[in-house]
Amino acid sequence: MKNLLSAWALASIVVFSAAAGSSSASSASTGDLNNLRAYDTPSDGGESVTLEWESDAGVFVTIMRSTSADGEFEPAGETIASEGVYLDYNVEGDTGAEYFYRLRFVIGTDTSLTAVAGPAAARSNWFRTYRINALVLFGLMFALVVFYVDAAKKGKKLYIRKIPGLNAIDEAVGRATEMGKKMLYIPGILSLSEIQTIASLSILGYVAKLAAVYGAELEVPNIDPLTFSAARENVKQAYLEAGKPDQFKEDTVTYITYDQFAYAAAVTGKMVRERPATNFLIGAFFAESLILAETGQSTGAIQIAGTSYVTQLPFFVTTCDYTLMGEELFAASAYLSREPTLLGSIKAQDITKAILIIIMFLGIILLAFNLDVIRPLLRAQ
Repeated sequence: MKNLLSAWALASIVVFSAAAGSSSASSASTGDLNNLRAYDTPSDGGESVTLEWESDAGVFVTIMRSTSADGEFEPAGETIASEGVYLDYNVEGDTGAEYFYRLRFVIGTDTSLTAVAGPAAARSNWFRTYRINALVLFGLMFALVVFYVDAAKKGKKLYIRKIPGLNAIDEAVGRATEMGKKMLYIPGILSLSEIQTIASLSILGYVAKLAAVYGAELEVPNIDPLTFSAARENVKQAYLEAGKPDQFKEDTVTYITYDQFAYAAAVTGKMVRERPATNFLIGAFFAESLILAETGQSTGAIQIAGTSYVTQLPFFVTTCDYTLMGEELFAASAYLSREPTLLGSIKAQDITKAILIIIMFLGIILLAFNLDVIRPLLRAQ
């Protein structure tokens, strides 16, 4: 009997201690969840309400929502207490509807509710404040573009580094002249809505002017009717500027077909039959790029290519003598045409890139000294 009473007393102490521990843990966890506040999510279009609280507990909490402080609160979502934040997207924005919130969490058999937070309403915001850095960068680049375009129009010489591939253009035209063979200039397969096509036509004007000066034969086969018309006027203007308008022939710029692979077959047929001395493949290309470049390479022609499509660059790099990669295409068109708008834009882009590079290097140096000042300024979200 004495042993039985001792065992009973020991069990009672264990149960009481466990209950007390559970109660104190619950109380401690309840105390860790406080400072609940609800407010309109900043910098959004009125899609959500943000809830914030302070907590170190790792328990799940249920978000309780109501349209009045004394009304019935219903579950609106769940999250982990230690997250400390929850965005409620199931709200009506810009309607004036206000919401009140409480958090409910369960530890063991104890269910606790926080105080009521609110009212909070979702409203559209005029600005995304976290994108102010993009606005500042846009304003800086806009100012630089206006400044350099105006300077170029006034006749000021703007320095732009010459791309190695541009030196080959004169050599390629001279080679075709010496050999007495024609040159093929392919301005891509897209219309004038593609910026690469516009850049290609600027380079075409320079090539056509050289051809007029040297007396070389030039042919420009086209796939798009609009590009065909623009290329013809461009080449005609180039011959006029060279002082040899009588040498321009209507069949210098031709229209082939609007079908992609029929066009590729027709142009590669010209390459094989006529074996031109130089091929220019500059503009927007797709699957036909390798067909054209491989065929031109097999005929022994000098090939100068250029595109901003990364997927097509490997084909041009491996089969062509010179390749204008990415932005080099647009820089080349500005360098050759000397158009003030293009020159000013390219110069402004270069200055903006230099400023960003300096800012990033400054941020790296400051981070080495545990000064995280630059990185938050460059963050987009």
